[in-house]
Amino acid sequence: MLREFEEKGEKVFLIRNLIEVRIPKKTYDKLIKRYSKEYIISFAEEKTVLNHVTKRPLYFITKAGRIPLLGYNAFGLIDRGTNLIQVRPITGCNLNCIFCSVDEGRFSRTRFVDYIVDPDYLLEEFRKIAEFKGKGVEAHIDGQGEPTIYPYLVDLVKGLKDVREVEIVSMQTNGVLLSEKIVDDLEGYMDRINLSVSALTQDVANKLYGVRYPLKKVLSVAEYIANSKIDLHIAPVWLPGYNDDEIPKIIEWALEIGAGKRFPPLGIQKYIPHRHGRKPKVKVMSFKEFYDKLRELEKEYGVKLVLKPEDFGIEKRPRIPQPIRKGEIYNAQIVLPGRMKGEKLCIVKDRLVSVLTDREVGEFVKIKITREKDGIFAGVVI
Repeated sequence: MLREFEEKGEKVFLIRNLIEVRIPKKTYDKLIKRYSKEYIISFAEEKTVLNHVTKRPLYFITKAGRIPLLGYNAFGLIDRGTNLIQVRPITGCNLNCIFCSVDEGRFSRTRFVDYIVDPDYLLEEFRKIAEFKGKGVEAHIDGQGEPTIYPYLVDLVKGLKDVREVEIVSMQTNGVLLSEKIVDDLEGYMDRINLSVSALTQDVANKLYGVRYPLKKVLSVAEYIANSKIDLHIAPVWLPGYNDDEIPKIIEWALEIGAGKRFPPLGIQKYIPHRHGRKPKVKVMSFKEFYDKLRELEKEYGVKLVLKPEDFGIEKRPRIPQPIRKGEIYNAQIVLPGRMKGEKLCIVKDRLVSVLTDREVGEFVKIKITREKDGIFAGVVI
């Protein structure tokens, strides 16, 4: 769980292969004469805490820190008015997909910090929303990045499954960090894994994922999942000009290994350019063109590909009350840096609100709310 080494004049501690604590060697040598390693890691003032995967500053979100888990789309909980609650425990990704909608990965040009949420705090706040929603809730673990880098994933999944109102626990993943052992640990608690496999050819996969992609390993663990009690849902992104020839292969492979025992075996996703995402040079399909192609493939392979929320048991439910409305004005304190340049996070009525400002953490700013959609809030400084 704890590794230590020296690098570039620093003493480095790596906790759970994710949390990287760096302390100047001279400072550490003085402290170790008086304190234990654990004490130094926790309380040394002169240190840097990084996400080991992305090498970005890492911020811990805990109950003691009084940072709300509602209002921001990068971490915490999101309620979009259905029986599905998005659970986002961490940011950061081990891949660098050329189509990433949030420009994630170590080579990101727009994401400057990462967050990790304490699992007990996340579960405590999740229970409140689930109780409001009632029975038949789906807890869907996803995020701006890869959920499997979260070091408390198994504990989180078990905790979610133990919530009385939860019927389904699901997760979106690229699968690279999954193993047979992890699948075994999740079995009995995880109901569905949505696995993003967008190519079955090594060269194509390398181009799409921006790394030397461990294709054989991912395909092997996918088959292992399909043979477990966990349902497997294959979710490729169709990127015109890159993986057109791969999509039919993926359909055949998914059906061959037995994906989709309870839910649809495939959920092919249309590539959509996002304002702050990566934009490879492709001819973007219109929605009509995309769905027409899916219907042709449905006829060819005899499998449903044009999906609806009802195929996953998703239904509309009352949204938890929103205490903030668009157009309202507040005097709010900045509590965290946001993920993007100039972005800061403020607290308003137990919700996080994203604003662009050069003011520092701890300062107060007067803001006007400009967004309230799906319980995600943004504002402008006035």
